[in-house]
Formats: sequence, C-alpha cells, structure tokens
Amino acid sequence: MLAVIAKLNVKEGKEAEVEAVMLELAAQVRANEPGNELYTLVKDDEDGSYYVMELYTDADAMAAHGESEHFKAAGPKFGGLMGGPPEIKRCTVVG
Repeated sequence: MLAVIAKLNVKEGKEAEVEAVMLELAAQVRANEPGNELYTLVKDDEDGSYYVMELYTDADAMAAHGESEHFKAAGPKFGGLMGGPPEIKRCTVVG
C-alpha cells in the first residue's frame, strides 16, 4: 500500500474556498477510485495548515488517481486559491 501526504499552500483568506473544492474532489475520489483507500482533507490544529492524506492499494491505483477526469477537472478550480504548489511526501505503508 502507498501513502501520500500533501501539504497545501493556501492563500490567506481562501481557506473556505479550498475546503469546498477539496471536499468535492474527495467525494469524487471515494466514489470513482476503487484503488483508493483514503482521501481526506485535514487541518492542523496548531497553525491552520491543510494536508491531504491519501492511501492507495498500489502504484497503478495512485497513477489512476492522477489521470482521473475528476482530478484533472479540479485543477483549474484551485486557481487563485493557492500560494504555491503543494509539498508532497510519497510513502510506503509499513503496517
């Protein structure tokens, strides 16, 4: 199993808009990607940073996510909301 932890660099004042886009995307991922085990937005209680936590059954499932129509369609919706690209960590699940 593979994991991704992505820190989103959200512009100040755009938090609610990013949440709406991410929640819509997460619903699409859960409904349409059988190889995805977890796709959820979380917010750091200390500094308010946003992270996306993702789990995939294998590399093919992870690749399918990146090629999905709903993922591609979400990209433009983030226009003007982000202060930079996400900081992405790819991991292998140990246990």
